Amino acid sequence: MRNQIILFGWITLLLFPIPGFCLQYYFNDTSFIEFISLQDFEIIPIVYGIQFGVFYAFIAYLFMKAPYFDKIPVKVNKLVHNMKLTVADGLFLSLCAGVGEELLFRQGIQSFTGVIFTSILFVALHGYLNPFNLRFSVYGLIVLPFILLISYGLDSFGIWFCIAAHFAYDAVLFTFMIREGKQSESNNKELI
Repeated sequence: MRNQIILFGWITLLLFPIPGFCLQYYFNDTSFIEFISLQDFEIIPIVYGIQFGVFYAFIAYLFMKAPYFDKIPVKVNKLVHNMKLTVADGLFLSLCAGVGEELLFRQGIQSFTGVIFTSILFVALHGYLNPFNLRFSVYGLIVLPFILLISYGLDSFGIWFCIAAHFAYDAVLFTFMIREGKQSESNNKELI
């Protein structure tokens, strides 16, 4: 399962940006360099993005630990644990998602569908807005403001802010979940 998840990370990193670029190229005659905004690759927006992503990840994590979410049938932290990922894997997957998904959604789709629709679409496609699982949808409503804020941040801070925020958010949550899984596993071994 781990290898499949790493492969999906590579697909996200390398293939997800292509439809976004094609949209921008076809409709706005945007070059690839303009699309990935290398000219805007600056440390300040990246640092702001990392700070915002880390901050929001801590908030989301606190909500995830609330008793309300204990009754979710398949908890994300258990899924992550079952994948047998390392912290390095989590950081790699966070980078893949940050780059690939932000180039697709923020740089590609958002200029055509707007911030609100694109943000809701983004959260829904991740499965967090599920009409059959209210508790999971509540988590989606926790994530949605983060996505809305980085979406609005695109105009002020650029795509690299969005990528950094997304990366940091995912990296913090992956790290927490991977470490919790390993700790839980070692506690279970001690009981045996």
